[in-house]
Amino acid sequence: MSFHTLSFASHVLGCGDINRNLYKARLSPALAIPPSSTLLLVDETGKFPESKKGPGSNAPSRSSDNPGSVLGRSNTVGILGGVSADSTLSFLRKLVNWSSSDGESSLPFVLYSDPVLNKEILSHDRSYFPSLSSKSECTKFDPTPIVENLQNKRALLENSGACCIVMPCNILHSWHDEVSKGCSVPFLNMAEAVARELKEAKLKPLEAGSRLRIGVLATDATLTAGFYQEKLQNEGFEVVLPDKATMDHAVIPAIEALNRKDREGACNLLRIALQVLLVRAVNSVILASDDMRDLLPQDDPLLKKCIDPMDALARSTIKWAQSAEKGT
Repeated sequence: MSFHTLSFASHVLGCGDINRNLYKARLSPALAIPPSSTLLLVDETGKFPESKKGPGSNAPSRSSDNPGSVLGRSNTVGILGGVSADSTLSFLRKLVNWSSSDGESSLPFVLYSDPVLNKEILSHDRSYFPSLSSKSECTKFDPTPIVENLQNKRALLENSGACCIVMPCNILHSWHDEVSKGCSVPFLNMAEAVARELKEAKLKPLEAGSRLRIGVLATDATLTAGFYQEKLQNEGFEVVLPDKATMDHAVIPAIEALNRKDREGACNLLRIALQVLLVRAVNSVILASDDMRDLLPQDDPLLKKCIDPMDALARSTIKWAQSAEKGT
């Protein structure tokens, strides 16, 4: 099994540091990239490496101009990489494994990962943590550069032949509406995917006479953006968020513990935050944080009450791809 980079008239796409991670991925069946997939990678400056083929168009031509390209398929998925390579690879594992019975015939995808954009997103997330940010970050943050960056990356994925776009990252969905504006292909929304699955599950309220309650556990940046609350309320759910005490004494300290590499401490604090939400009669808790998503061990009973938005997005993406392939 091998992976491919994509060559255009004026760009050869690839990156040293990221390719080392991909080399490790090739050694593991769980991380291996199927041959029907393409990885679009940038260097540490956020730009494509210079091509040796001379001047040409600044934008890649659509794959439909290249007969036989794997990206000419109607079910090709375009992926805007998340805040970290780990979270993006986790989503890819699910997309590959769940869309294929043998790991060889998964749906085609094209991935764009930008380390410079990741730093900007982390700066935004840190601006809600006084102990992790500077005074200037706490008082002012302009998301315009992030939005414009994402819009450019989205357009590149469209031009590369992607017939559907996804962003496997919670905080990026703060700007989903802005980034998806004018998109020529479906742009799936992770919060919508979660809300739809919960609606289809036909859960019953834990307290008679009350609306069905869903908890959302996330960083302040994601909760302030409000997109999970909006999508869940649109489906008739009552949304339960951590109170200030839980955020101040459990959620924020958990993220701070992770930054100190204290995984055990972060895990214990996450358990406290989850239990506080569960005693408020919520049916399930959405773990809407890329940091906290993989903290609990797989055998932890609290996980049975948790929802990973990445799972819902992967299932929604596969459902779209299967429908597109059939032409329905």
